[in-house]
Amino acid sequence: MNGVRILVDAVVIASALAALAVAPRVLARRRPDAVGTVVGRRLSSPPVWLALVTALVYVDQVLFTVYVLRVHDGDPAFIARYLPAGWFDLASEHPVVRALAEHWPLPGLLAPSLLRVQAFLELPFVLLAFATVVRWLDADLYRRIARSALLPAASVSYTAVFCLVEWDLRNPYTVDDLLIRALSAVLTPLFLAWLAARDGATSRVPASVPGLLVFIGSLGALGALVLVVYDTALLYSLGRLDDRLPLALAASVALLGLRAGLAPRVSDASSPTLSFVVRALRHWLLLFFVPALAIRYGLLFGTPPLALAVGALTGVVACVRAVRETPDAHGVRLVVRLGGAVVGGSLAAALAARVTPPSYAEVTLLSAMGAFLVVGVAVCGLLDRVSELRNIRS
Repeated sequence: MNGVRILVDAVVIASALAALAVAPRVLARRRPDAVGTVVGRRLSSPPVWLALVTALVYVDQVLFTVYVLRVHDGDPAFIARYLPAGWFDLASEHPVVRALAEHWPLPGLLAPSLLRVQAFLELPFVLLAFATVVRWLDADLYRRIARSALLPAASVSYTAVFCLVEWDLRNPYTVDDLLIRALSAVLTPLFLAWLAARDGATSRVPASVPGLLVFIGSLGALGALVLVVYDTALLYSLGRLDDRLPLALAASVALLGLRAGLAPRVSDASSPTLSFVVRALRHWLLLFFVPALAIRYGLLFGTPPLALAVGALTGVVACVRAVRETPDAHGVRLVVRLGGAVVGGSLAAALAARVTPPSYAEVTLLSAMGAFLVVGVAVCGLLDRVSELRNIRS
């Protein structure tokens, strides 16, 4: 365990250093900021492929349950003993699954549905989720990342962490999984780069309260769906899906409404403060892209203070770089507005973390981050509006 912890910490540090070194080149010779409309081909869109990969993950879960029912009499103990508590809450009593199991021919051929299919799909799942968020914020930035060294670096970083966790939880299928993950690490970035090259989207989040709130709402809804997939599918616990279905449906409806209805209609009523926020988010996504998964697993398998420190460093550097790009960013008024937004957002995040029901650490983090961003943006918008009214009166 100590060896794995040291290696996870090393991946955290190496990933952050790689991002710090490569990220500035991604924005070199960038076109001037502009707000456009997504016009890319739908089949080249990361959300479409993310939905397809998610569907494949759930198909694999159903087939695995069929395999356990037919080959192991419904008892997953043969593999569950190698993994922590919380895995393998199967939907073996579901009538549809049982009916499928009764009529499935040659169930022994479904053995790869245990761990090995997931070993291939997990990397595209997380990379497509991150690509979706970046594309929502800035489609040009998404393509730049896909053409840069950040994409293969992220693939290597994520795969290294996945493999270290696999080794820490080793079981009879670990060697197979490591080889499959290595193959996925090669193919997935090549596919994403090809996908991005075919994407003609031109959208950017406007530096306005409505635009940023639509983006934050979309981010929160997608985050909730990702957590549901991890909890029910990637932990082989399809039996929890009924309990998580209300959350998944609510998040899906919210996401579809935000993306299909509100996102194309927000105006570019920008302000200096919110322009800084958009630029800070852009830089943070660039810097966080490579070490994201390493930081997440660093909280569980590494040294949590180190992981938190590296995560905070990406935010600080993003803010510093955003200051350099924002006109009048050194003005006292802008500093005061941002300070008010940080204070208000921090209080909201603390309250959200306190009232969020105990669950996975990611749930509390998502709740706190969403509250921080929503309140922070709202405070920025309010203070900008107050300043405008004062200027009009004077």
